[in-house]
Amino acid sequence: MRTEQLAIHSLTTKHRNLEEALEAYSTAGFRYVEPYLPLVKAWLEDGHTVEETRALLDSLGLRIIASSELAVECFHASDVLLPNLRANAENVRLISELGGSAMIVHTDGPELVTPESLDPIARALVDLAEATEETDVDIAVEFNASPVVRSLQSGVRVAEIADHPRVGVLFDTAHYHVTPTKLSDINSDSVKWVKHVHLNDMPNTPADLTHRDFDRVLPGEGVLDLAGIISALERNGYGGFFAIELFNAGLWQLPTKEAARRCYESLLPLCEG
Repeated sequence: MRTEQLAIHSLTTKHRNLEEALEAYSTAGFRYVEPYLPLVKAWLEDGHTVEETRALLDSLGLRIIASSELAVECFHASDVLLPNLRANAENVRLISELGGSAMIVHTDGPELVTPESLDPIARALVDLAEATEETDVDIAVEFNASPVVRSLQSGVRVAEIADHPRVGVLFDTAHYHVTPTKLSDINSDSVKWVKHVHLNDMPNTPADLTHRDFDRVLPGEGVLDLAGIISALERNGYGGFFAIELFNAGLWQLPTKEAARRCYESLLPLCEG
């Protein structure tokens, strides 16, 4: 991993608005950012334009790489599915206008989950990709953020069924830790579907008793073999971004610039050189 691949997810820090967050990330050393889409929308609703937002990013030496907001609904009637598809398509287009290249999504699930439940998820992701074919934004399903897609293996299976160049998987080290996913699952067959990566560390508690979100700690403060995971991803072809994403109460209590600085510095030992 190189420093020019580092990014930060805006949910990792507390801030008043998008501008404060971006200034903190730039000061810390980040050049890439993954803002939660409601943060961007609040900024736009406050009277700013997409062009002004891109100008702000440029002035700070930042680029948006990805974002997220809504679930992709897959197991409802058309009166729910069509509005959801339209809303997600609008989000894809907004991410594209901002210069981003990926949208992270999670999904709903049926009352009874079976292996066949992956099929409608794949179809819904393809529908979204085809509805936004004028963009280059990838659709990455987040495993363990769905009642059905619960591991890297099931995320990859969805991508395989979809068989669309813009449909793939988000790999998150916290989800890796608390699911049946193993280091050996990070191989050439799976990594070719990985569109984006979230990095974080996890505490020394049993994985099945560790919360997938709120127990996350800074890289180097936990027990994950992050260097090994990163190496496995890169060795099998991943060359994209690594965005730190935590939901850590201690970080949220810090000033935005201090939290961002700690995040950036925690990633440096994992970088080449």
